[in-house]
Amino acid sequence: MLAKVCSAAVNGIEAYPVEVEVNAGWGDTIVVIVGLPDTAVKESRDRVSTAITNSGFKFPLGRTTINLAPADVKKEGPSFDLPIAVGMLAASEQFESDQLENFVMVGELALTGAVRSVKGVLPVALRAKAEGRLGVLVPSENAPEAAVVSDLQVIPVQNLREAIGFLEGEVKIPRTRVDVAALFDEVREDDLDFSEVKGQESVKRALEIAAAGGHNVLLIGPPGTGKSMLAKRLPAILPPLTLGEALETTKIHSIVGLMEPRQALVTRRPFRAPHHTVSDAGLLGGNANPTPGEISIAHHGVLFLDELPEFKRNVLETLRQPLEEGRVTISRAAGSMTFPSQFMLVAAMNPTPDGKMPHESRSSPREIQNYLGRISGPLLDRIDLHVEVPQVQFQQITSSQVGETSAQIRERVVAARRRQQERFGARSRITCNARMGSRELKVHGRLDEQTLELLKNAMNDFHLSARAYDRILKVARTIADLAASENIVSDHVSEAVQFRSLDRQLWA
Repeated sequence: MLAKVCSAAVNGIEAYPVEVEVNAGWGDTIVVIVGLPDTAVKESRDRVSTAITNSGFKFPLGRTTINLAPADVKKEGPSFDLPIAVGMLAASEQFESDQLENFVMVGELALTGAVRSVKGVLPVALRAKAEGRLGVLVPSENAPEAAVVSDLQVIPVQNLREAIGFLEGEVKIPRTRVDVAALFDEVREDDLDFSEVKGQESVKRALEIAAAGGHNVLLIGPPGTGKSMLAKRLPAILPPLTLGEALETTKIHSIVGLMEPRQALVTRRPFRAPHHTVSDAGLLGGNANPTPGEISIAHHGVLFLDELPEFKRNVLETLRQPLEEGRVTISRAAGSMTFPSQFMLVAAMNPTPDGKMPHESRSSPREIQNYLGRISGPLLDRIDLHVEVPQVQFQQITSSQVGETSAQIRERVVAARRRQQERFGARSRITCNARMGSRELKVHGRLDEQTLELLKNAMNDFHLSARAYDRILKVARTIADLAASENIVSDHVSEAVQFRSLDRQLWA
């Protein structure tokens, strides 16, 4: 007998439908899986056969052929265990159901018949809805994640026998429901707060500007000045994730297996801080079948690169395209894959090889220039704010005065982002000032004659590039938004020019 079960697999960050065809015939007892299965899928024969027996069913005798269609796409992972087992039991006529066409199934089977959690359930649920299916059968740990998709029945199953009982109509399993609005209301406040940072008011101001416009930041200062401490607190002042951003971020985290058990949605902006020994494949994504890397996991969040000059130069150079386009394309022999990577880059570095300020360093000017030269000019051009982080004074360390909280700063950031959204329009692909192209910059970055003359002198005096000119205008536009100013004035441009310290060669 032939049975067909609906399933799905993930390719990139999207899922595609997979039809599991099972045919039970005569001959020697053997299970054959075709349709480009990888090792994990091939091993499902042993898991499924043992799970069927331990669940109280009879293992089908004779030749069982399992086809995973489409047959020209490689299938990976253990998520086909559940649909294969259901298909084998249906093909051997151990149960009857008219629901196989209505539900998409994914799940790994333990030898006891229990259904274990798998990766990529949210993309699978979205694909099931797009295909017009009634619902999905998923492991109970993954059910809240799938239930984020509206108008889709999410049936949590704990074991194979329960899944068969539901399909037969003998077991009633309540569908999992999730209140998405409540998930955002439950977002807890960050444990790290800007009020805990002593001094560094100028750096806090720079990070506020960066958060308000989505700008990339480079923190330059000696060890112990609080660069990492400040960077780790940046997510606390970023605007909350929208539902669309949360869904995109959750899809990526689900695919790479970063979701907590029974976690429904990623509601906080991610913060990723890879070590400087990370490879280009670890940062961008890769392997034989490309998977998201750190820059995609940080999508809609913050990517923090501490000790920036210690990263391999070829690894840093791979950041240029994602920083410019907000996505990364990985090409392999099997094909190319594009992952979203709209993140804020926050980097930190020492001003000299020994960590001291240039006037205190024992390094020669050539050694300092070689150290700074590990970061290419084109990459520096893509970093909007170069912020100098000075040593904290003793009076500031011992002061009992409490600075602004993250919540207070976030209010101003959210107000500035709201002005940008109103300016660009709800349907625009541009979400913040840092994402403006040359066309938008001509419209929203207009300067009066006095301000234009000021910027012209700065460009000539500091030998700034054309890309640096665009960055200054974008930062000035953000400073104007924080000041609730419709126009960019000279004060805004002057402050923006101050954040191009490496262009001004202060360390030469």
